[in-house]
Amino acid sequence: MLQISLFKRVMIFLTVAVGLILAAPNAFYTKVERHNDAVALLEGGTSQTAELAADVAGWPDFLPSSLVNLGLDLRGGAHLLAEVQVEDVYTDRMDAYWVEIRDALRTERATIGTIRRQNAPDGELRIKLSSPDGLTQAMQIVRNLATPVVSLSGAGSTDIEVSGSGDTMTIRLSAAERLATDDRTMQQSLEIIRRRIDEVGTREPTIQRQGERRILIQVPGVGSAEDVKTLIGTTARLTFHPVVGSTGNENELPGPRNILLPALDQAGVYYILEQTPVVTGDDLVDAQPAFDQNGFPSVNFRFNPSGARKFGVYSGENVGSPFAIVLDDEVISAPTIREAITGGSGQISGQFTVEESTSLAVLLRAGALPAEMTFLEERTIGPELGQDSIDAGKIACIVAFIAVLAFMILSYGLFGFFANIALIINVGLIFGLLSLIGATLTLPGIAGIVLTIGMAVDANVLIFERIKEELKTAKGPARAIELGYEKALSAILDANITTFITAVILFAMGSGPVRGFAITLGLGILTSVFTAIFVTRVIIVMWFERKRPKQIEV
Repeated sequence: MLQISLFKRVMIFLTVAVGLILAAPNAFYTKVERHNDAVALLEGGTSQTAELAADVAGWPDFLPSSLVNLGLDLRGGAHLLAEVQVEDVYTDRMDAYWVEIRDALRTERATIGTIRRQNAPDGELRIKLSSPDGLTQAMQIVRNLATPVVSLSGAGSTDIEVSGSGDTMTIRLSAAERLATDDRTMQQSLEIIRRRIDEVGTREPTIQRQGERRILIQVPGVGSAEDVKTLIGTTARLTFHPVVGSTGNENELPGPRNILLPALDQAGVYYILEQTPVVTGDDLVDAQPAFDQNGFPSVNFRFNPSGARKFGVYSGENVGSPFAIVLDDEVISAPTIREAITGGSGQISGQFTVEESTSLAVLLRAGALPAEMTFLEERTIGPELGQDSIDAGKIACIVAFIAVLAFMILSYGLFGFFANIALIINVGLIFGLLSLIGATLTLPGIAGIVLTIGMAVDANVLIFERIKEELKTAKGPARAIELGYEKALSAILDANITTFITAVILFAMGSGPVRGFAITLGLGILTSVFTAIFVTRVIIVMWFERKRPKQIEV
């Protein structure tokens, strides 16, 4: 018998209702977007204004407010391709190793004599011994400090290589450690860029690694690529150095293992600092914009326990001496230590505006980029071009929609009309699912939806043709409809499962636009199978129960 239980009918209608309700906010995109932005601002601590209150009231709170995010090609924004200079990290690693090696070698001073660090190429550490006879022992001491490489490709290797000649010992990173360091640098750069962009509230940025040392950055909705470069291109490296002296000559030689840096707010003043910092921004756990005791914008910062301990020990041993706060190779300030700073927190003051102090706090809170980035490609996509893409996508969808609707009605009459109702529901369910998972819609995604519109009727065509075949065997209309659905099911599942597997492979192996196409195609397959097998069937059953026709025309 051609029957569907009440429970199944309720579940089908409930699923359709939930999907269409989830899709509803996209029909009022601008209004819901303003509502979401206003809610986010109020939750972030912004004072309520009449405009914000009006935006919040513009969409009912009891309705879902999730939207399908628009990609870069639809919304406009910035496209950047950056290359990370991973070699910069090698020098920092050697600087960090120097302190540990120096302390270890000093315990054997009687055998190896005094030690002195020599100038060396980036990524190398050269140490001169006053007693060449102790070179072999010194090399063994340093080798004992080596640690295993933390990577699958470097299993069994150590992180440093030690060699010596005459009275000089050379330490460099091993090849396996360089590969592992490159990978960690890229992962850290990706995470820091993502944090910095998320801090300013952009929607659905695309941040992906490309190749060995390149990063693709696409940020929809921003004004220009230059704005994004300003945000993520700044290293924001904060360090604290002992001060050796100051000078007004920018060409003065600072001496071995020292550096000469300009003062940020004092023209013509240069500080001579020890090259190795006491504490770095890596030990920061928080940074917030604030005002200093004179009411000028500043940034309050706080160290983690390790940084607080190192800073406390140094400040306790150097009371009365100046130390420099350095940000991106500029001395922000060089205060004198009045007493041991053991609280693990401090303040950066300078000639900041409120915007600059807020931006600096964002950069410090997100962390310093581990290496410099070179921008190889940059494009700004205007919102007008994005709107043109949206309009073109709408036209394509409407044309495909009308063509399919007309074909189904002309080919199958009333049953084609039922299939068209299911097709409209199908498109609504696709947008409901996209909103639910927070997917980003791009031009290839629109192409996936257009393709789904064409494919969605395939299942109905199979069913209706099978019903026509069953009617020729002189079976009653009820039995013909039932057999039509039963015998077409295997062909429907076979065709859609193979296409769904293709979509999964595209998503797994592809990136960017290919993934956008795969997502909409995969979701469209799921919704089209659901609407063809369940929605059209329940519509036909309800019509059949009401009309009780003696014969039917398909």
